[in-house]
Amino acid sequence: MICCIPEMKLTTKPIILVVDDDLNILAVLEARLSSIDYRVLTASGGEEAIELLKNSPVDLMITDVKMPGMGGMDLFSAAHEIRPGLPVMFLTAYGTIPDAVKALKAGAFDYLTKPFNGRELISKVQEVLKKNAPKPTLDTLPPLSESLWGGKSPAMRELYDLVDRIARSDVNVLLLGESGVGKERVARLLHQRGHRREQPFIVVDCGSTPSGLLESELFGHVRGAFTHAIRDKKGLIEAADKGTLFLDEIGNISHDMQVRLLRFLEDRKIRRIGDLREIPVNCRVISATNVILSDEVAAGNFRQDLYYRLRVVTLKIPPLRERREDIPVLAQQFVENFCKSQNLPMVKLPAETIKWLCEYPWPGNVRELKNALEGSVVLCRDGTLHKSDLSLSGLPDAPQKSQAATGDTSSLSLDQSERNAILRALQQAGFVQKKAAHLLGISRRAIHYKIKKYGIDCGKRSSIGREGD
Repeated sequence: MICCIPEMKLTTKPIILVVDDDLNILAVLEARLSSIDYRVLTASGGEEAIELLKNSPVDLMITDVKMPGMGGMDLFSAAHEIRPGLPVMFLTAYGTIPDAVKALKAGAFDYLTKPFNGRELISKVQEVLKKNAPKPTLDTLPPLSESLWGGKSPAMRELYDLVDRIARSDVNVLLLGESGVGKERVARLLHQRGHRREQPFIVVDCGSTPSGLLESELFGHVRGAFTHAIRDKKGLIEAADKGTLFLDEIGNISHDMQVRLLRFLEDRKIRRIGDLREIPVNCRVISATNVILSDEVAAGNFRQDLYYRLRVVTLKIPPLRERREDIPVLAQQFVENFCKSQNLPMVKLPAETIKWLCEYPWPGNVRELKNALEGSVVLCRDGTLHKSDLSLSGLPDAPQKSQAATGDTSSLSLDQSERNAILRALQQAGFVQKKAAHLLGISRRAIHYKIKKYGIDCGKRSSIGREGD
């Protein structure tokens, strides 16, 4: 009789108990399973297996059906008394297949016939372990500060608190923030920390999807609903059933789509294009935008009732320039993660580089910081990331401080140039926004947003000089 108990250590490797009275079979199974980094316990009979189950955290048991003394079926029953729900696979000769089928009906996961194929064994073991892998719980999830790249600024601490409080509910959430601040990442965190975390998280990019296709993407269609609709298609809203639907750049959808989306939010039912039946959908809706939706509502470009439906709770994600104290932590984390993922030697960030990073305005926010650092890591030569490496990656030679910070009003920033261009167009158009937008080659919605952004008072008919003060 053989009873082999390896030294127990803290580990995340799956532990597999193999039981067979044939020592050659035990040796083959142990070699096969150990080769893919599983921990293997072996026992030559049912009694030894029972002792191991009482003292070891086993994730899967593989046992022969026919053994002297306690057979496989008796061991199966005893094992479930000790470890309810333990997955069990049976090894069987061709003559005992009926016994294996009986075991499947009793709750076993699968069986293999002897002689077995090594690849088939590994495939079945991986399948069983995957099905029985423990689902992540709130206790096993990393802290929010780690999930959002780090940062202990007051603005981020407030965001962590709000995410933690909101995640457990099903209320609709509207995420506001500039491009690159991490709105989709926050949406995923809300999903992962809520009770729907084991269900789908469906992303819809409303900004890049043409309006003519967005309806079909969201609601789906039936065969023959329009040209080229050759088969039924499930929409993304339906695909998000029981999970979370994330509508990115929601401010860009057309008025017709706003009406359809409002109807879904009110009734929680959809109707595919060309179909008559309604399909109930139970999903949480999280939306995001980098435009000021309240201004769009005031301008008549976004439905007020839809706005209220979407923003049951609003989270504003601060831009990087408003939490500069987080930049050193973010920079170090991005560099370390990139070096590890690319198998590169670790790169150092000297104090002068960190100072430079903290002074730069980062108009592209966290996304720009991450991409710039990854490019600089590839370009640096001596294992130390210098300011010159950042310049090579595409950033300017020196940080472009705002005029408010430097007190210098003699030079024009990009924002000032854009502001003055809008003012000139407004003056030339007699302050009629539609005409000014046409002169600039932008939409009426865009010019309205820019006017609000730069605080231009169209009612005062101000000159460029006075508006630029």
